[in-house]
Amino acid sequence: MFPSRSHHFSILNLRFGSKEAFLVGLAMLLLAVTICILHYGAASKIQDKPLRHMVLLENTGGTRLEWETDGLGEVLMSLVTDPRGRGALLGFSERGALELADLVVFWSGHDGEMFFADAWTDKDGMVHLDSQQDYKLESGQYSRDQFSITFRRKLDTCDPHDYHIDDGTTHVFFSSFNRPFSSVEEINLKELPHSLRMVQLAGYELPNPLFSPSVSSLEIIVPNVTIPQQETTYWCHVVHVGMTRKHHIVMFEPVIYPGNEQLVHHMEVFQCDPALEPPAQYSGPCDTGMKAKSLSSCRHVLAAWAFGAKPLYYPEDAGLPMGGPGFSPFLRIEIHYNNPLLLDNVSDSSGIRLHVTPQLRKYDAGIMEIGIVYSPRQAIPPSQAVFTLSGYCPSSCTSTALPAHGIWVFASQLHTHLAGRKVFTHLFRAGKYVQTLSEDAHYNSSFQGDLLVTSCEYNTEDRDIVTLGGFGISDEMCVNYMHYYPRTDLELCKSDTSLTHLHKFFSFLNNYGKEDICMCSQMSVIDQYKQINWTREENIHLLRAFYNISPIDVHCNTSFATRFPVNWQALPLPDVPPSPSPSHNCNTSSLLQP
Repeated sequence: MFPSRSHHFSILNLRFGSKEAFLVGLAMLLLAVTICILHYGAASKIQDKPLRHMVLLENTGGTRLEWETDGLGEVLMSLVTDPRGRGALLGFSERGALELADLVVFWSGHDGEMFFADAWTDKDGMVHLDSQQDYKLESGQYSRDQFSITFRRKLDTCDPHDYHIDDGTTHVFFSSFNRPFSSVEEINLKELPHSLRMVQLAGYELPNPLFSPSVSSLEIIVPNVTIPQQETTYWCHVVHVGMTRKHHIVMFEPVIYPGNEQLVHHMEVFQCDPALEPPAQYSGPCDTGMKAKSLSSCRHVLAAWAFGAKPLYYPEDAGLPMGGPGFSPFLRIEIHYNNPLLLDNVSDSSGIRLHVTPQLRKYDAGIMEIGIVYSPRQAIPPSQAVFTLSGYCPSSCTSTALPAHGIWVFASQLHTHLAGRKVFTHLFRAGKYVQTLSEDAHYNSSFQGDLLVTSCEYNTEDRDIVTLGGFGISDEMCVNYMHYYPRTDLELCKSDTSLTHLHKFFSFLNNYGKEDICMCSQMSVIDQYKQINWTREENIHLLRAFYNISPIDVHCNTSFATRFPVNWQALPLPDVPPSPSPSHNCNTSSLLQP
């Protein structure tokens, strides 16, 4: 059992069996600035005030992780779990790997004493106590139903055994155990069941605004859908919204049907084109032939959410317009279900909750989609540790579509599929690097006539066939939804490899690479990519070189998928200057070592 009246917490549990072990143990004690012993009384309670963010760590039960950052480089975390176990651990690692993971562990010894420590795993997954204790125990509370422990750490501890928490996605895994341990070295991580979650632990923290009484909520959800028993499904549903007066969306958030948190991959809400015939009522797979053709006109994005994303609040002086003259009352919600276990008879009523007000703000906000067109012209060879693809929003598009005074970007939502490892958008102006937009969820950056490059790094070491761009979960995407104001007509600025030059690349492989790729007109790009022998390293090098020089087709589109009246075909690849590499502000000489 977790602590009762007679139990206490120690930050370290050390047993010395040799002179070397004693010296290491002594050093660890010196490094632990706060050696905490917390006594628990029967009246101890779970803290009443939850932290700012929360994620459930298991599909069943109430185990959860709460956290918030202080804006000064530290994160405060609280783990709440079942009090009937003998210990638990949280792990932070690349892609949730059990090897080379950063751990915070609390456990019960054989005599009932409770311990808390910073630990790590080696390349074999073996657990070790960290010589630099960077997790600081704040408090622990328990009741008959729950046990919680609160601790803090720096986002970047400069400890090689600690995970560097940045603004991107953090993979967190959780394990609990029901037997006592004398030390963390007795814990075999690979023998413990664990659950994995992807969250954004860090980022720019904004206080949740206090909405006026005029703000109401509107849920756009799919009605009692049975998720198909297949890995990838895009489900479309048409909703009629009777809103004759113009409103501003000031916040939106996901509504996930309980139990389906791991199945709902991403969601989007689109406005239909008011100039066209209203779409027929429809609820079904987006790719079926039964879908009304008029649904293709429902393309203007109102809200977008992806797995792990937080609710999005608009700035106090901007809101996304909805309703009123020129606004179609018909909306389409599209949900991407990821069902790799092929679960059957799973019902879902998920969607997005919009918070709207008739009290209009100063600016109309907009959403701009940048990155790579969803297209099989982009390919990632198999067995690659790192392979990078980039999408371009050239200055020819931003100077055509954006106002002379520029726009203000206030939020960014990045998205790939399973092979994606890193996503970043770089801003270039007059041939020089300006900043990396995707490193901050809230930034003030006005641009007009600038180049935006969205790059995605992929890992396909677990795949033996080529990965292509597309909508399936095993296909890949590279997209950034940028939220900005004032609103313009530009909604999409993405690029794709020129099809004409891609066919020249296939022909080159045939003539000089001794490949046998069918160049017949009925052969699709997908099949041509699959005919390439990717076990030959030179083919992979040639593909990288091709993407670095190939002209691009640019999609510079208005809100309803029409392109601005410029020739966007086979444009020269923009000249992209080098971007600075991220650096850590670590003074290694000041680090305490055993």
